[in-house]
Amino acid sequence: MPSVGLRAALLLLPSLLLLLRTVLTVPLERGAPKKEESPATESPVSGPALLSSQDTGLYYHRYLQEVINVLETDGHFREKLQAANAEDIKSGKLSRELDFVSHHVRTKLDELKRQEVSRLRMLLKAKMDAEQEPNVQVDHLSLLKQFEHLDPQNQHTFEARDLELLIQTATRDLAQYDAAHHEEFKRYEMLKEHERRRYLESLGEEQRREAERKLEEQQRRHREHPKVNVPGSQAQLKEVWEELDGLDPNRFNPKTFFILHDINSDGVLDEQELEALFTKELEKVYDPKNEEDDMREMEEERLRMREHVMKNVDTNQDRLVTLEEFLASTQRKEFGDTGEGWETVEMHPAYTEEELRRFEEELAAREAELNAKAQRLSQETEALGRSQDHLEAQKRELQQAVLQMEQRKQQQQALNALAPAPGREGQLKFHPGTDGVPVPGAADDQKDRDTSEKKVPEQPPKLPQLDSQKL
Repeated sequence: MPSVGLRAALLLLPSLLLLLRTVLTVPLERGAPKKEESPATESPVSGPALLSSQDTGLYYHRYLQEVINVLETDGHFREKLQAANAEDIKSGKLSRELDFVSHHVRTKLDELKRQEVSRLRMLLKAKMDAEQEPNVQVDHLSLLKQFEHLDPQNQHTFEARDLELLIQTATRDLAQYDAAHHEEFKRYEMLKEHERRRYLESLGEEQRREAERKLEEQQRRHREHPKVNVPGSQAQLKEVWEELDGLDPNRFNPKTFFILHDINSDGVLDEQELEALFTKELEKVYDPKNEEDDMREMEEERLRMREHVMKNVDTNQDRLVTLEEFLASTQRKEFGDTGEGWETVEMHPAYTEEELRRFEEELAAREAELNAKAQRLSQETEALGRSQDHLEAQKRELQQAVLQMEQRKQQQQALNALAPAPGREGQLKFHPGTDGVPVPGAADDQKDRDTSEKKVPEQPPKLPQLDSQKL
């Protein structure tokens, strides 16, 4: 296989296209638009490989980008990648070359993996905290097994198995990305229609007719746009040639057109380069300043246009358009015969009435579940309120009892201060208001009275009476 550069070799793997088209793009010097570097974007690698703001939509997008950035700095791995084919990449043969990269690169890859494991643990913890009681033991190893883009058994070093899992998971996930985007858009459109119908049902008869008239007017204005050319047709490409490239439409040359729009000169048109060709057609239908134009519908339109070109031009379905495939498509009858033009999203409803009915049933079930949960929470709140009121009443009663005890204590202390303290027997006590004159205490007076009552005055001894006659 001829060496066509690192990025072209990487693009042999269709699943990594959406990432690699942004990570390993080398800007041309011929006036390619410069992108402003975002100060918020940081990369663990310095050098030519820079992180791009373009997102693949994968939840491990940043990890995937940074791994590719680091590997791209290793000369040995770069050389092996240039010589590899798609089967070598998908089979894991290329992953085994990881054992021969420099120690510096391996150290950076180890750090990236530890950061990714730490990020996944934080996500798991947040999810578990939201779904169950706190302080529950979590088996992180078992939970990490649900993430298939790394080896959970080894959470500290980046090995060949990690690179193999990363490639395999990206292959599967990116293949399903467009289908997931279509499904998300369908649900968006059904929700929009559901809310419109509920709004109309809430209005009175006259207000409903006015709202319906306004909606029909918006739809009419949205349909009034210039003809949209079929993506990839001669008319569409010539319009780009004339209005964007500033060239004479009568001198349109498919090969020159391909070279002009192969922005990174890697010999292929990737999905991002193709989507840039549809901007002029999309501007005919969608204007962010118009109330009737839905920008979500515009992004769905862009995706439909890209899929149409890939289906008709990308013959080997590797999600890349080579020069040979592009030139072959310009020779087909369909290239010049586009009929009445491209049918936009509103001409192809994203859902059926049956799908809308099931969607509304799902919404009703979810709403009932949320209402039941809200009612339980309301009841729990009321019970907590009653419990709080009861506790407040008990608190007030306790405070009142403490206050009464304190008042009785103060009253007792006042009485004790007024009452004289008992002294020793016979000791005079001084009381206020007596001008310093000692007054016997009440207890001493009583004792004196008791003593006086008990004492009998001594009688003199009786003398014998003399008989006067005898004298």
